[in-house]
Amino acid sequence: SFDVSVWEFFWPLMTGARLVVAAPGAHRDPAQLIEVIQAQQITTLHFVPSMLQVFMQSEHVAQCTSLSRIVCSGEALQADAQQQVFAKLPKASLYNLYGPTEAAIDVTHWT
Repeated sequence: SFDVSVWEFFWPLMTGARLVVAAPGAHRDPAQLIEVIQAQQITTLHFVPSMLQVFMQSEHVAQCTSLSRIVCSGEALQADAQQQVFAKLPKASLYNLYGPTEAAIDVTHWT
């Protein structure tokens, strides 16, 4: 019932894509995420920036060649995380959504 989950669940389904949900706790383990990304050929991920930073520390993240879009929201995106995405996943676009308010989740956007 969390508000962000509404677009996370319905966006892929409304566009004819497949929704893949990692196993409970897998979001904390970059190795498990990388395995799912590779096995399922994931193209789009949504992270809070602090989890993106943990994910980007994996030595195997560059093997996620199917990734074309990474969306971050919920916290300020640090420049270091942005630079790591550009260096390790050069084919992936990075979208920084920010600005939660009482009436909206993401009120600003930067690509």
